[in-house]
Amino acid sequence: MRKRWIAALALSLLAAGGTAYYLYQRAAEAARQSTLYGNVDIRDVTLSFRVSGRLASVLVDEGDQVQPGQMLARLDAEPLRNSLNAAIANEAALAARNALIHKGNRSEDIEQARAKLEAAKAALVQAESEYRRQSRLTPDGASSQQQLETARSQRDQALAQRDAAQQQWKLLANGYRPEEIAESDAQLKQARADLAAARLALRDANLQSPSAGIILTRAVEVGSMVQAGAPAFNLSLRQPVWVRAYVAESQLGRFSSGTKVTIASDSHPDKRYHGVVGFVSPTAEFTPKSVETVDLRTALVYRIRVVVSDADAGLNQGMPVTVRLAS
Repeated sequence: MRKRWIAALALSLLAAGGTAYYLYQRAAEAARQSTLYGNVDIRDVTLSFRVSGRLASVLVDEGDQVQPGQMLARLDAEPLRNSLNAAIANEAALAARNALIHKGNRSEDIEQARAKLEAAKAALVQAESEYRRQSRLTPDGASSQQQLETARSQRDQALAQRDAAQQQWKLLANGYRPEEIAESDAQLKQARADLAAARLALRDANLQSPSAGIILTRAVEVGSMVQAGAPAFNLSLRQPVWVRAYVAESQLGRFSSGTKVTIASDSHPDKRYHGVVGFVSPTAEFTPKSVETVDLRTALVYRIRVVVSDADAGLNQGMPVTVRLAS
């Protein structure tokens, strides 16, 4: 009797142990299915000047935290100011000429040209009269051949002056041709574009931070010549902070876009960050070696991006983190 009781008790303990082990395995599997491993992904940007010049001042150094719009460095702006002044003067001159062309010639100028034409006509009449008189006197010997040639030359000069005065009067009276007006308009537009470019170049002598972040590297020194587009600073952005993780196909339903998750790092395992799955890659790929799960290293997985909503200085670029479903 006692032996049968002991056997029944042993069977009960085995059954209870099997049930507990089964429940433990299910809980462990559920926890594993709700956990991903990835790395912090923080964007950085290379900052450079859009114009060339000599560096006048550097206001930040590596490790400095900067805010949007904060001044980082300045170029010597004197050559750019000279270019701007030249562009201003050129635009003013072309604007004045363009206004003159559109308004046309002044009535005073037209009247003055008409008066010169009348004077030239009168001079031509007198020269013609003298030439005819010399032509009559020369055959009779009352005048010399030289005097006749002089009268002819003066008549021809008066005729040329009359024609020139007449052309000048017509030019002023008719005004500018449409092609001349169009040319003047185009030249003024070009001058205004050059002026805008000169003003922009002067503003670009100041390098400002486009967003909040930390200066990672500084590649320029005061007094050096900086070429346009050459890297000056490398800025690590504070926002957005992402986590790049990888999920197996069997877990895709758990980590769909919009799913809320928590993030923990090895350096601060008790601190929980919060995030949302923002992107799930539609293409499978092999798990990168940086993911520290041995059983998934050679498996095909899908890359996801988690947007961290409460990131702080505790999350650094490339840091390995653990991603779990939010409870």
